[in-house]
Amino acid sequence: MVIKNLENKIKLVLIICCLFLTGCVVISVSSLFVAKGMVDDAQKKIYVLDGTVPVLVQRTTMDETLDVEAKSHVELFHHLFFTLAPDDKYINYTMEKAMYLVDESGLAQYNTLKERGLFQNIIGTSSVFSIFCDSIALNTEEMTFTYYGRQRIERRTNILYREIVTTGGLKRVPRTENNPHGLMIVNWRTILNKDIEQRKKSDF
Repeated sequence: MVIKNLENKIKLVLIICCLFLTGCVVISVSSLFVAKGMVDDAQKKIYVLDGTVPVLVQRTTMDETLDVEAKSHVELFHHLFFTLAPDDKYINYTMEKAMYLVDESGLAQYNTLKERGLFQNIIGTSSVFSIFCDSIALNTEEMTFTYYGRQRIERRTNILYREIVTTGGLKRVPRTENNPHGLMIVNWRTILNKDIEQRKKSDF
């Protein structure tokens, strides 16, 4: 009888110990998940100084801002590539900056224009090229875009307007000083480049 009571007490102690250990494990695991969540939330919060007053701002992920960043990246590249002045150093500078934003397809188009003597012609005729973005159609699922813009070419005697439509894909790359959006344009090609209007300067 004594042995049986002893066995029952041992079983009771074992059950209590098992329940205690299980409770400790559950509490520990729950604490880890709660702590991780708090750390993640803290890392998303950034304080910016407005003068001497710290202002809390919320950090976002690239997925949340992909649409805005992709369009900004595409527009920046086209601005650098199609804005040209009669200055070889300026042309080299903008083209070098543009090449950080595109793969070899952009370099191929640049080399083609160079071989055709476009840049020397710009310098020789004192032409000024500028581009205006009309819209950018972006497909974030397939990571493709179509750029619609108008180019203004000012020469000594006239101003020519051209319609430009290009298309390509986008891939994610590490952010750098020369590529702040962390995107790379791939398989870029021009699908439309035609004159739409020409005006004589004497008309202005």
